Amino acid sequence: QELRPKSLDIKQEELGDMVEKEMASTSEAIEDAVRRIEEMMSQARNESSGVKLEVNERILNSCTDLMKAIRLLVMTSTNLQKEIVESGRGAATTQEFYAKNSRWTEGLISASKAVGWGATQLVESADRVVLHTGKYEELIVCSHEIAASTAQLVAASKVKAEKSSRNLGRLQECSRNVNEMAANVVASTKSGQEQIEEKDTMDFSGMSLIKLKKEEMETQVKVLELEKRLEGERVRLGELRKQHYALAGAYDAAEDGEAKPAPAPRRGILKKPPLAQKP
Repeated sequence: QELRPKSLDIKQEELGDMVEKEMASTSEAIEDAVRRIEEMMSQARNESSGVKLEVNERILNSCTDLMKAIRLLVMTSTNLQKEIVESGRGAATTQEFYAKNSRWTEGLISASKAVGWGATQLVESADRVVLHTGKYEELIVCSHEIAASTAQLVAASKVKAEKSSRNLGRLQECSRNVNEMAANVVASTKSGQEQIEEKDTMDFSGMSLIKLKKEEMETQVKVLELEKRLEGERVRLGELRKQHYALAGAYDAAEDGEAKPAPAPRRGILKKPPLAQKP
């Protein structure tokens, strides 16, 4: 009894219904995610402007594209599952087929749950980023999680599918599209983060006259410090080059076994040779 899979304790009707319920729940979660992103888009347009609005729109648009790609993948996966059941159940009912292939069924349920959860987490992370209460890194991690969960769903669906199935080919194409859209979310998030951080460091609009003067003096001090450091590094570079040339010359002489003769002086500066001494 302990070695029997837990899924065997579930009735055939329940196991078959669980697959349909989870796929429907996943589709509903994705639809809800798309609606929430649209709401966040309108809210961002009302509450932000300039660079922040541009960044928020770009991130939310990429999230919307990702959700649409996931929705198409779930629909294609559902069609493929129906095709698998119809071609493999024979005289058995749909519920009997799911019960007979309980491990495969559990894999589908688990993968479907992961996709729905990933979509929900992505929207929540995007909401926090737009409201400036979350981290951009959360959005990147959620994108990677969605790509992994969709790959799990494709793998689970592919196990019992025919290699020549059109729905399988469509599902694999949808999976590649999801990966591409997830990569776009990551790219738009990283570029947006860089823009916001650069904007925050150069935004002086809210400073008073005294604050501006203080910032100006501190910046001048930093400039002088950097200039002095740059001058010191240039002197250091010159000394390093001198030492390098000296060591390189000594190394060449050591390789030859004797010191190299000095180059002949130019003819125009030859000294008068000394007179010969009497014996």
